[in-house]
Amino acid sequence: MSQQPSAQRNEPPTDRPKRFVFVLLNDFTLLSFAAAVESLRIANRMANKKIYDWRILGEGGDIVYCSTGSGFKLDGDLEDLMRDDVVMICGGIHIQDATSKRLLGWLRREARKGLVVGGLCTAGYTLARAGLLDGKRATIHWENQDSFSEEFEEVDLTKSVFVVDGNRMTTAGGTSSIDLMLKIIADDRGEDLANMVADQLIYASIRTDQDTQRLSVPTRIGVRHPKLSKVIQIMEGNIEEPISPSILAKDVGMSTRQLERLFRRYLSRSPKRYYMELRLQKARNLLMQTDMSVINVALACGFASPSHFSKCYRSHYDTTPYRERGSHASRLSI
Repeated sequence: MSQQPSAQRNEPPTDRPKRFVFVLLNDFTLLSFAAAVESLRIANRMANKKIYDWRILGEGGDIVYCSTGSGFKLDGDLEDLMRDDVVMICGGIHIQDATSKRLLGWLRREARKGLVVGGLCTAGYTLARAGLLDGKRATIHWENQDSFSEEFEEVDLTKSVFVVDGNRMTTAGGTSSIDLMLKIIADDRGEDLANMVADQLIYASIRTDQDTQRLSVPTRIGVRHPKLSKVIQIMEGNIEEPISPSILAKDVGMSTRQLERLFRRYLSRSPKRYYMELRLQKARNLLMQTDMSVINVALACGFASPSHFSKCYRSHYDTTPYRERGSHASRLSI
């Protein structure tokens, strides 16, 4: 997977290829990694010379498996890096388990050299655990946002496709690696080369750090009704302290009965039911992705008591929060 530098020994340092060090974690997301490294490969091809080089590392230095089950031969174990290396941690599912004490120690030690460090997909969690995102803006895959914000209050979490804050970079996962790499290429070598790389990738719309990672509410729910979209946005932003249907209706200039009819017509459920499903979805994410107690999960999702939370959870998911967490832990240990 790696490329050997072609620069001659007598070349000035500025002519050396810029080296990226990709650190693959267990169950990493293949798309995020492949999108990043392919962008660099194509940049070399379009520039007609090697301007980027890369090396693939991981704990143990042997083979690491992505979330699809495919194995990748590594170039080496976690090793000492050069000061001008760019480190990209590649995360995926089960990121908490993949973030080992050894990895965190290595990452902190290398970061003290002043290296640029990035986290692809869920690896923003790893950077945050290492303390590398304290006081900085960052992003992570939308599915992990709830648990991340609960655990790392000192990080300014955004919903952007990618974020560059000083010498720290994070992406939301998927194709957002392309957007980040195109920005890096444009900053290094100019927008013309970045656009050529985008064309080769058949990437027609280059996103910036101002673009959000999730589809708009109308696109997600398949309904383009401005008042309905507005109410759902308010609901999504007020999970811990739910707002009553009457106040929601008033906020968008309609009666409670009109709001009820709107939800029934387009979503086949009441506003109260839809709101409950949003809260339970967040609760399930927190149960799966954090060590928060069930009581704290209940409070974070707007439930006044654990018993009420457990009753609603069982009604929706056909299992209790305690059993859900237990079965999830069992699956991870297999």
